[in-house]
Amino acid sequence: MALQEYQRKRSFTRTPEPRGAAMRGRKGKALSFVVQLHHARRRHYDFRLELDGVLRSWAVPKGPSFRPEDKRLAVEVEDHPLSYGSFEGEIPKGNYGAGHVAIYDRGTWTPEGDPHEGIEKGKLIFSMEGEKLRGRWELIRTKKV
Repeated sequence: MALQEYQRKRSFTRTPEPRGAAMRGRKGKALSFVVQLHHARRRHYDFRLELDGVLRSWAVPKGPSFRPEDKRLAVEVEDHPLSYGSFEGEIPKGNYGAGHVAIYDRGTWTPEGDPHEGIEKGKLIFSMEGEKLRGRWELIRTKKV
């Protein structure tokens, strides 16, 4: 996904969210991740992985689990700009995603193998080193839409 969908859904004169742009040229830098707690219409967590100059994003209704045997639903949503990784604040009523956003965790992630291939095939395996979340994780597509 590109940032056009992110920008289409928002009115940046009415929301404090960063407009952002895709960034290039970060070769050699560790890839970042962020998990944001979002008190929108329904409370959920937004899980975001830096890839190709944007944050690939998934909504996780129950949030991450510290128990490896737990499986959690993660719904892929539009890409977000890298600058969204430091966003915390209130999205005003009447705007897409209205509600409070707080950072739950952040850190770096390392894909096992080619992350583009993993996403395309529906099985992305990676390690995370965050303030709270650490270790090996998997995003597995259960049904291709």
